Amino acid sequence: MNKQSKILITGSSGMVGSAITSFLESNNFKNLFTPNRKTLNLLEKASVFSYFDKHRPEYVFMVAAKVGGISANKANPVGFLLENSQMQANLFEACHKYQTKKNLFLGSSCIYPRLCDQPMKEEFILTSPLEPTNEGYALAKIMGIKLAKFYFEQFQKLTVCPMPCNIYGTNDHYDLSRCHVLTALIKRFVDAFDENRESVTLWGTGKARREFIHVDDVAASCYFLMQKIHTPEIINVGTGVDLSIRELACKIAKRVGFLGHIRWDESKPDGMPRKCVDISKLKNLGFEAKVSLDDGIDRTIREYREIKSKS
Repeated sequence: MNKQSKILITGSSGMVGSAITSFLESNNFKNLFTPNRKTLNLLEKASVFSYFDKHRPEYVFMVAAKVGGISANKANPVGFLLENSQMQANLFEACHKYQTKKNLFLGSSCIYPRLCDQPMKEEFILTSPLEPTNEGYALAKIMGIKLAKFYFEQFQKLTVCPMPCNIYGTNDHYDLSRCHVLTALIKRFVDAFDENRESVTLWGTGKARREFIHVDDVAASCYFLMQKIHTPEIINVGTGVDLSIRELACKIAKRVGFLGHIRWDESKPDGMPRKCVDISKLKNLGFEAKVSLDDGIDRTIREYREIKSKS
């Protein structure tokens, strides 16, 4: 990619898409296409083909996705599987038809088996059953990975496939049915602090372990990998460090200033017991995340409080 390349970022109003857009803008890329859903309906092939025919993007960041937490995934597995699969299929076909130069498909660490060896290496994909609470979403992402592989093998169409761990940060939703776990915890504890509540109840046992990366680091890694990677093989993106949800909740509560009780509803699922990705390949290429978890949490707390102050 050069500064004049025509670059399409799907999902540019979302957390990752907006971070990639900001990153590219800050690095003086001039021809960015950031359509909203009215301009580009990724679920309709005709809309996708029409947009590509008009704008002829050279590079595509496939970031748009239907996302949500455990509750949303359990309630609507059909939607998470079908909508994500349809968006991906339409984009891959359009990239092939209109001869883009290179693409990026953003995956997720949920592609790995529920009881995967830790840390999760790229070769562990499809070695045992998936986590049931987000199986629809995971299967859609695996389909995207396979499309990238098949389009490369059959048509030499190159798509880079980063697999990030749990993402959080600027421009995440604060709708508890859709936002990511760290963002959800920040919302719960800030709201509880502001309302002088005596306790906060969280899902599960708190024992599940997760790894978190700030969205700015994800955006930087996506650009980095677009320059460095020339195969569709998946590559993990993360920090290489995890902690339990209980530890995370206590950390956030302390930084918010919440002094009440944290209660755990053990009738609710934990999801995968542990998700920590092996980042050896990424580190060997020369990339490491820069935003520490504490700094990222503090920043996200400030951003949420600012949003609340304007509402």
